[in-house]
Amino acid sequence: MEGYCVKCKARREIINAKDVQMKAKGGKTRPALKGECKTCGTVIFRILPSAK
Repeated sequence: MEGYCVKCKARREIINAKDVQMKAKGGKTRPALKGECKTCGTVIFRILPSAK
């Protein structure tokens, strides 16, 4: 899976990815992916489409 690295300013592969749930207003949650940039090690956070 790829995400945008703010430090590299480019799309990079996400390593050590973990599924997380973001909290939203109204008690709803939204799936996301949190990991590290393969090039520089900066944390990358990618919001995934919500499951319906």
